[in-house]
Amino acid sequence: MAESVEIEVIGFSYGSCSPFPCNEDRTCGLVACCPTEKLVEAVKALEEALALEYGGKVGVKLTLLDDGVPDYVRAIVEKHHPPLPIILVNGKVTPIGRISLPQIKKEIEAVLD
Repeated sequence: MAESVEIEVIGFSYGSCSPFPCNEDRTCGLVACCPTEKLVEAVKALEEALALEYGGKVGVKLTLLDDGVPDYVRAIVEKHHPPLPIILVNGKVTPIGRISLPQIKKEIEAVLD
């Protein structure tokens, strides 16, 4: 059981937040970034939503790949082949592959419990 959780989102600034369309049927659980479908806006909305729910227990970090790929990200891609955006929870690769509040909350709860 951890006392805090760090969510790291890895992708491109011009990238999409999800492979699914941002419409009335979206399942991401976020509203503030709709209908941009942009990763940077979705991460901001995610950070706000998680702060409301968890306060200071959850931090959100955005790592952009526009200017190059850090060595640790290269190692993750070589080993796990995750989809973009890559979602790490306390450094652990998750299979989420999109900005989804319900799915990310499940990962957070698993770490906090």
